[in-house]
Amino acid sequence: MAKKIQDPDFWYSFLLPYVNWHTRIAYRRFEVHGKEHLPKDSAVIFGVNHSNTLMDALVLLAADNIKKVFIARGDIFKNPAVAKILNFLRILPIFRIRNGVAAVRQNDDSLNKAVDVIHDHVDLYLFPEGTHRTKHSLMRMGKGLFHIALDANKQFGEKSPVYIIPTAIEYGDYFRYRSTAMIHFGQPINVTEFIQNTTEENEAIIINQLKDILGEEISKLFTYIPDDEDYDAIWEIVKMKNEKRAGGLFKKMLRNRETVAKVLKFREEKPEEAKDLFERVLAFDKERRRQKISVMSTARKYPLINFLWRLAVLLVGLPYFAASAIVNLPIWLTTSIIKSKLKDKAFSNTVSFGVEFVLFPLVFIIGTILLFCYLPWYWALGGMVLLFFSYRVFVDYCELCRRWISDVRWTFKTRLRKQYESLNLNTLF
Repeated sequence: MAKKIQDPDFWYSFLLPYVNWHTRIAYRRFEVHGKEHLPKDSAVIFGVNHSNTLMDALVLLAADNIKKVFIARGDIFKNPAVAKILNFLRILPIFRIRNGVAAVRQNDDSLNKAVDVIHDHVDLYLFPEGTHRTKHSLMRMGKGLFHIALDANKQFGEKSPVYIIPTAIEYGDYFRYRSTAMIHFGQPINVTEFIQNTTEENEAIIINQLKDILGEEISKLFTYIPDDEDYDAIWEIVKMKNEKRAGGLFKKMLRNRETVAKVLKFREEKPEEAKDLFERVLAFDKERRRQKISVMSTARKYPLINFLWRLAVLLVGLPYFAASAIVNLPIWLTTSIIKSKLKDKAFSNTVSFGVEFVLFPLVFIIGTILLFCYLPWYWALGGMVLLFFSYRVFVDYCELCRRWISDVRWTFKTRLRKQYESLNLNTLF
């Protein structure tokens, strides 16, 4: 019997903890919520928003130790060698009509394998939007996920109900390495029960109904903003209101959603005032960006105090940072060169992760050997510990430095601060 994609594999199981560890350290904060909603011992398909290229799959993989299979767009499987690697990584292809009629014909094989995956009670993850986009919104969903769900229900729905799990990933920043990531699982959609209770026989209509349900449920799980002409202004308001408030990623998401609801209500009740506010918000944002001021600085009530404590931290950590920068020069230099050539900025975090994943073990091994060759063992051991954390310290120090410089600029930009205060966001929302 041919080996299934979900069957145990020694090398996959051996490498998985290492990959997951690297994924988790790629974020300063990593949270998973809603796992209590997941049905046990059932056929489960996860429908997830797609906003940050390969990092979406890696974040989901690192959420827990449960076996997973993914489905990705078929065009990345064109190269046979790449296709073999993707298959090893438990990724199945789905082709679209743009890939050609011959390619689309291969979908039957992938769909059959996908149904077999969930029949074996292995979690199947899909990004129904079909492509990534760095926005707190959702695009039109494709039909692949729903065809799998309906086929699975026809084959074994009476014995084992088929569920679609709405799932959302929310990032603190789509482009900065060592930001934050949160996974939020929603209430399951019982496909078997839905089909039993519907009088509709047209499969296309049933799929459209399920698409609407899934889209609505996913939109409840993260900071969702309607993708219209006011999206940018609303997102800026949300960031200025909630960017620096503490309390964990989940609570921050809830505050974001509350702010979005208030802004949308304001737009509905006072459209002319809202239009004027949005124009002023975008004008402020343009000037803020031009002067290279972080949105986190804008809500500082006492920017000078924040400036002073950050300066103290930077001075204390400077020797370790300098050493870390020298040691990790190959990593950040390689990362910078590759990023400078990117056509799609959304791949920034994927590049940062990939370069660190490949090069840091080499830096660590070579550095450890040199330490034990030239230092007493107890000094070498201490140096090895410092080396282990060095790249994270380097990245976080750079980020702290960026925010400190931003605070300095914000402290002395009196005109821009008055422009911010004139928005009156705290009173309005």
